[in-house]
Amino acid sequence: MDEQLYIQALIELHEGLARQGPGDKQFSEFIISQLPSLPEKPSIADLGCGAGAGALLLAEIFQSHIKAVDFSSIFLQQLEQQAVKQGLDQYIETVHADMGCLDWEPESIDLLWSEGAAYSITFDGALKAWRQLLAPGGIVVISEMTLFADQVPEAITEFMQKCYSAIKTEKQNIDIIATSGYELLATYRLPSQAWWENYYTQLKENITKHKQSDHGAMQFVIRDTEQEMKMFEQYSDYYGYTFYIMVKQ
Repeated sequence: MDEQLYIQALIELHEGLARQGPGDKQFSEFIISQLPSLPEKPSIADLGCGAGAGALLLAEIFQSHIKAVDFSSIFLQQLEQQAVKQGLDQYIETVHADMGCLDWEPESIDLLWSEGAAYSITFDGALKAWRQLLAPGGIVVISEMTLFADQVPEAITEFMQKCYSAIKTEKQNIDIIATSGYELLATYRLPSQAWWENYYTQLKENITKHKQSDHGAMQFVIRDTEQEMKMFEQYSDYYGYTFYIMVKQ
């Protein structure tokens, strides 16, 4: 399967969804409430923002400038339209770019937020690439697909080898944080119901719409997505998203 065609089909399947991955507004509000004090008008970046559920919430709470970065112009257009609807467009600057290669002014970001996106450049790769962007004492919030146990069923190991071979345990990620120039402040696991209530249920509706597509790549994407859902339904006790809250040292 051609990778570019697969990515295009994956974007098409997620088009129109408020979220392109698991998440929850109330849970994100809780995470934000746990952050250390920030400047009155912090400079914020949401990296791998998708259609901007995180960026919109950050704009609503902080009413400050936010750079929302994604590789998909389709998702960024969706974010721009939603920002106008919510009266938040004056705060959000969409940036069509590779989040791993940002040439921004060093030490210009007070709060860096990234939900479910760091995996594309690996967790340790993201920490290294983004550290230079952070102001002294800058705060980082990353949600990362994580194993919740050292020993997991073989089915999970086989599945992750295909879809995210770089997945690590919380302890392994905490060790990476300690050696990457950050201090870990807290970790929180995204509740499993957030996967279903705010993501998979809506995604299933899009799958139904595209089920009869004669686009070969779309059928591959649907097959993989349905397998992903089945795995999570069966093994959510063993893996999921952990939010890591860090401060730059």
